[in-house]
Amino acid sequence: MTVYLDYNATAPLRPAALAAMTDALATPGNASSVHGPGRRARRLIEAARDQVAALAGAEPAWITFTSGGTEANNMALKGLPATRVLVSAGEHDSVLQVVPEAERIPLTADGAVDLDALAAALKEAPAGTLVSVMLANNETGVLQPLSEVVALARGAGAWVHCDAVQAAGKIPFDMAALGVDLLTLSAHKLGGPQGTGALLARPELPLNPLLQGGGQERRRRAGTENLAGIAGFGAAAETAREEHSEMQKLVELRDHFEREIKVMAPDVKVFGVQAPRLPNTSCVALAGLSAETQLMALDLAGVAVSSGAACSSGKVQPSHVLTAMGASPQEAGAAIRVSLGWASTRDDIDRLLAAWGDLYRRSRAA
Repeated sequence: MTVYLDYNATAPLRPAALAAMTDALATPGNASSVHGPGRRARRLIEAARDQVAALAGAEPAWITFTSGGTEANNMALKGLPATRVLVSAGEHDSVLQVVPEAERIPLTADGAVDLDALAAALKEAPAGTLVSVMLANNETGVLQPLSEVVALARGAGAWVHCDAVQAAGKIPFDMAALGVDLLTLSAHKLGGPQGTGALLARPELPLNPLLQGGGQERRRRAGTENLAGIAGFGAAAETAREEHSEMQKLVELRDHFEREIKVMAPDVKVFGVQAPRLPNTSCVALAGLSAETQLMALDLAGVAVSSGAACSSGKVQPSHVLTAMGASPQEAGAAIRVSLGWASTRDDIDRLLAAWGDLYRRSRAA
């Protein structure tokens, strides 16, 4: 049986999400119809909206359901009439590639956005400036200083977008308390179905829809809603909110992995270890042992981990995040990401360590 340790790519579907989706798939109504089946479909969508809002500390009316985090990021970055866009250098490609001309704010060696550089960039910010900084990095797990980012942006009169895809379900947060204007979520990162996400946006924003042709989602996203996906998203969000304390227990497993791999190979580098991190994420590298070699060997041993983000058509390539943190090409090309989740166990970590240890000894004997 495969040991699955790639939750930051996608989490296994939670039983509650599967049950909610099965129930929704048996509902024939279109949520825009006024008859009984249509009204039932509408109730399922609005119940899910409440569940997602509760997870994110937001008002249900702020939520627009989308096809995933990528679409939500596109909505945020293309929907606002921004005159200038600032993004952290560690953002996901679904932010970086949406506005390729955006100014990139560097990262510190610990993986956090450089606040001094952001402050300097905001000194003469024109009206309509948009700042986009994620809540937690998908590769290193490093938590970004959002309260400071928001304070700097507010001082310059700028909007703030936060990609919270990796943080949701792993740490508690409150969109209202964060003070951001827009926030992105994705269902499959927290145990919901793939192909469903949400953009949370304050209603006063001049946000133009990407998709037109219908009045769905308060006219912010046209098209018949993905009823089963949204229902599953809601159920996963509710379960994740109830189990936030369980996620904190993953710190013990993550630290056990990092401690033991350092015993086997003292030269292993753990990225972001000095910074606040998600409880489930570890990014490690041993220069000279390529990520591709590690992934293939671990896969053959029945252990699934990843290298960087899982949005590059299966390609293994050096991480732009680690490069922005000052990692050498050798380190960036050797990094693997271990990400735990709701079904992870100590035995999973021990099997990973055994398989990695075998690879390490073979590499040194060659």
